[in-house]
Amino acid sequence: MVRPRTITQKLVVSAAPAAVYAAFVNPRKHAAFTGSAATGSRRVGGTFTAWDGYISGVYRQLSPGKKIVQDWRTTEWPEGAADSRVELTFKAVKGGTVVRMVHSNVPAEQAAAYRQGWIDYYWRPLKTYFSRAEAATER
Repeated sequence: MVRPRTITQKLVVSAAPAAVYAAFVNPRKHAAFTGSAATGSRRVGGTFTAWDGYISGVYRQLSPGKKIVQDWRTTEWPEGAADSRVELTFKAVKGGTVVRMVHSNVPAEQAAAYRQGWIDYYWRPLKTYFSRAEAATER
């Protein structure tokens, strides 16, 4: 068996840490930036879904504006494979927030697709969402 992979990515978003954190845990805001339905119970042990149920999981740690740790899987998860773990940290910097994502225990055969998926389906839309919000407040 091939060992699971870990994906680590980092980006800067032009918003405060609390706002970026909320975009991940508030289902309405999550749906607004991804363009797909999301659900969730914002408490440790609470469940969530994203991308119309394609992604599902459980919140394991929530530190508002600072950190989210969640068990995570998709509907394409290999049979018998354990959940992966996503850890998102948010740190204020000049011009916004550094988001650091560590996605561990990813099935090796899916790692490349998820690595690109984070960029295409999360980081680009998240940056666009906050750049639109910033432009709206400047009007």
